[in-house]
Amino acid sequence: QVQLVESGGGLVQAGGSLRLSCVASGRTFSSNDMGWFRQAPGKEREFVAAISLNGKTTHYGESVKGRFTISRDNAKNTVYLQMNTLKPEDTAVYYCAAGFFSVAASAYDYWGQGTQVTVSS
Repeated sequence: QVQLVESGGGLVQAGGSLRLSCVASGRTFSSNDMGWFRQAPGKEREFVAAISLNGKTTHYGESVKGRFTISRDNAKNTVYLQMNTLKPEDTAVYYCAAGFFSVAASAYDYWGQGTQVTVSS
């Protein structure tokens, strides 16, 4: 069992930056690939980024490639999402997830409660 708690969301102006954190409980964090997804009102959940269990492999959604960076610290049971050059269309609830390295939400078994990111124009 893995419990995930996200933090770091908030209100930022377009062009600004935020860093999201997701802390995992339990001893199996380092055994899980991790992902970030987001969901805007009225839209489907969208893949943002994924990182392998050892941190050596990453993958990004096309809309965030070059602006967002996913990383993890297994010693701290934490995965991060550094978001730069934010755009109003990045506004969404951001979720971290633990499971199997994939762009599909169905590949992840555990989810956090989400953190709101709002980007003003």
